[in-house]
Amino acid sequence: MLGNSIQQLAFDKINTLLTKHSSLLDAFSDIEPIILELFSAQRMSIFQRRRQHQDLVARFKTGKATQEIKVPISPLSIAGYVALAQRPILISNPYDKDELSQIHPRLRFADKFDKSSNFRTNNILCIPVLNAGVLLGVMQVINKTAGPFNDNDLKVAEELAEILGNKFRFELGGTNDPFDLLLHRKQIEPAALTDIIQNSNDQRTIIQRLMSEHSIREGDIGNTLSVHYQVPYIGFLPEKYHLYQNESRLNPSYLKRNLVAVIADAHDRPIVLMAEPNNAALLMEIESAMGIDSYEIAVALPTQILQYLGESSGRGSPGEMSEILDEISAGDEEGDEHVDEMSDDAPAVVRLVSRVLHDAKRLNASDIHVDPEKNGPTRVRMRVDGVCRDMSQIPQSHHSAVIARIKILSNLNIAEKRVPQDGKLAFRMNGQLVEVRVATIPTVAGEGVVMRILASGGAMPIDKMNLAPSNMRRLESMIKKPHGILLVVGPTGSGKTTTLHAILGYLNTPDKKIWTAEDPVEITQAGLQQVQVSPKIGFTFANALRAFLRADPDIILIGEMRDKETAHAGIEASLTGHLVLSTLHTNSAPETITRLLDLGLDPVNFSDACVGILAQRLIRTLCKNCKEEYVASDNDVAFIKRQYGEEHLHELNLPEQLKLHRPVGCDECGGTGYRGRTGVHELLGMTPELRGLIYKESSVSKMKSQAMADGMRTLVQDAIYKVLKGDTDLAQVQIISGAE
Repeated sequence: MLGNSIQQLAFDKINTLLTKHSSLLDAFSDIEPIILELFSAQRMSIFQRRRQHQDLVARFKTGKATQEIKVPISPLSIAGYVALAQRPILISNPYDKDELSQIHPRLRFADKFDKSSNFRTNNILCIPVLNAGVLLGVMQVINKTAGPFNDNDLKVAEELAEILGNKFRFELGGTNDPFDLLLHRKQIEPAALTDIIQNSNDQRTIIQRLMSEHSIREGDIGNTLSVHYQVPYIGFLPEKYHLYQNESRLNPSYLKRNLVAVIADAHDRPIVLMAEPNNAALLMEIESAMGIDSYEIAVALPTQILQYLGESSGRGSPGEMSEILDEISAGDEEGDEHVDEMSDDAPAVVRLVSRVLHDAKRLNASDIHVDPEKNGPTRVRMRVDGVCRDMSQIPQSHHSAVIARIKILSNLNIAEKRVPQDGKLAFRMNGQLVEVRVATIPTVAGEGVVMRILASGGAMPIDKMNLAPSNMRRLESMIKKPHGILLVVGPTGSGKTTTLHAILGYLNTPDKKIWTAEDPVEITQAGLQQVQVSPKIGFTFANALRAFLRADPDIILIGEMRDKETAHAGIEASLTGHLVLSTLHTNSAPETITRLLDLGLDPVNFSDACVGILAQRLIRTLCKNCKEEYVASDNDVAFIKRQYGEEHLHELNLPEQLKLHRPVGCDECGGTGYRGRTGVHELLGMTPELRGLIYKESSVSKMKSQAMADGMRTLVQDAIYKVLKGDTDLAQVQIISGAE
C-alpha cells in the first residue's frame, strides 16, 4: 500500500507540473527528478519520433550534455526496437548478446554513448509512448540502483507513458483519431464525420465517402493520416517511386489484403507504405519477410497502395502492371512446357507487353530492357534521363511467352533463339504513333530484349540546343557554306540525330533540296526526302549516297559513316558541290580526324572537304523546381579553374563570390534533383593551320592545341559554362572529365 501511495503522490506531482507547462521540453527539467526517484534510477531519456524521418531524437537528456541523440527505428538500438515493435522491454544487461538475441535476432545495444563518456549502462527499462495506438516516442529509464527493473516498474512506466502521451499528443504531432485534422481545419462537420465512420465498414469506404460526398482531396486526407500516424504521406507517384525488388517477393494477395506496398525511390531506398502504419505486428512481418534492416515507413490511401500493387484506379493507371502479373502467375502450375506453345497470345501476356510499352512512353524512357535471370524472375528496366531503373518483374515461367509476343509484334522469327535479331514495332498512344527499335540477344539465362523508343515529332529548333553563343556563331557560319562535310560525333545515345535534324531544320528552306539516308528514320520533317536504308537487302548508306548524287541534291544527310566506303563517298559528294552532314562514333572532335585517316581517307581531300566537327555528350540538368543556389567553396573554384584552364579563364568572368547550383530533390524530379538532359559541345572548325597539321598527319594532341587556338572549347569547358549558367552541377562535369 505504501508503494502505491508513493506512486500516486509522484503521479499527482507530475500531473500538476504538466499543467503548468505548455511543452514537454519546458516540463522535463521539473518532472525528471520525480521520475528518477520513482524508479530509483540514474538516468532517463525521452525520444521523440520525427514525423518526416524514420528515426527517434532525444532532446530531453539527463545530465549536463545537451547534444541531440538520434537513433533509427530498427533493431539496431534498444529504443529503435521498442519504437518498431511498439512494446516495452526490460533488459537486465544490455551487453549480454544472448539476452538481446532472445528479444530479436538483430537487436543491438548502441554502446557508443557509453564509450564517449565515463557512464556505463547496467540495466534498461524502455517503453513506447503511444496515443490512440500511434507511436509518439519512447521513454527510456536507465540503471535502477536496487537491482534490475521488474514487472511492477513496467506497470508504473506504462501509466506514466500514457500520461505523457495524452498531455503532449499535439506537441508530438499526434491526433486522437485519424481524421481529426479535417475537423480542426473545418473541412467537415463533426456530425457528418461521425455518421460516415459509424456507417462504413472499413477505412477504405470512409475515405471514398469523404472524397465523393464532401469533395475532400486525396492530399488533404493523406495529410491528416500523416499527422495522426506520425509518418510521411506518399501518394501514387509512379514517376518517383517503383515497387522495391529483392530476392524475397511477397505474395501480392497478402500485400493487397493487408494494404501494404514496399516501394523504393530513385536511389532504391525501401519504403514500407501502409494504410495503417501503427500496425507494429504487420510491420515486423514485412521486415522479416523482406529481409531488410533499413527502411522508411509512410502512409498512403488504400486505393493508392493498391495502385502500386497493380490494381487499376479506373483512369488508365500504370498500376495495372502487377494485376497482369498476378493473372499470368495463376497459370504457373500448368508447367513450363505449355507456356512456349500456348501463351504468347494469351490476353494477359498481350496486355503486359502493351503496358510496358505505354509506361515507357509515359515516363519518357529512351530504352526498355527485358533481362532474363537464371533461376529467378525476368527484370524489366527502363532508362529515364540516361539512368536505368527497375520497373517490374515477370515470372520466369512466362519469360518465353513475353519474348515471343515482342518478336511477333516486331516481325521476327520466334523459332530462332540462338542468334541476335533486329526488328521494329509500332503502337499508338493518345492517337500518336510511337515507333520502337527492337534487338533480341541470346544469353545464358534466355533471350534478352532491348527496345529503343524512337524520337517522334518534328525537329528541335537549333536555338533550343543550348549551344554556347560562340559555338552557335561558328556553327551557323559552317552550315551556311555551299559545300563541304560537317560531322557530329559522340557515343550512342548522345543526341547526334537530334542535333543533325536541328541543323536541317535551320537549313530547310524552299530553295534547298535535302535528301537524308537514316537507319532508322526517327525524326520527320516536311520538305525533306527521307530514306530508310536496309543493309539486309544491300541498300547501304554508301549505295543511298550514290543514288542521291543522281537526284540533284543541295544537302545530304548520311546517318552514319560506318565504313571506309561510306566515308569515301561522303568526301567525294562534298567535293563535288554538296553540303554533307553525317555522324561518327568517336570521343572528341580532334580524335575524329585521326579515325577517318585510319580508315584510309586521303588527308588532303579530307581537310579540303571538312568544314567542321561537332562532338557532343548529354548531361543531366538540375530540376528547375528545386535546385538550390549556394556559394562555391574554394575546392569548387579550384576545380573550375583547373578544368577550364588558366589561359582561357578570363572568358568566364568569374565574380569574387561565385554562386553555383546543386540538386535538392522534389516530387517533380522523383527526388533525384535532376530533370531532363542537355548537350555539351566541342566544335572544331577547319583553318589553314589545322589543314597543315592534317596534311602531315600530326598527333591528336597537336591538332587539339591548334583547334583550341582557333576557338574550339572542349566538352569539359562547355560543361563548366553550363554549370555557371545554372543548368547543371559540378558532379556532371566530373562525369564528362572522367569520360575524357
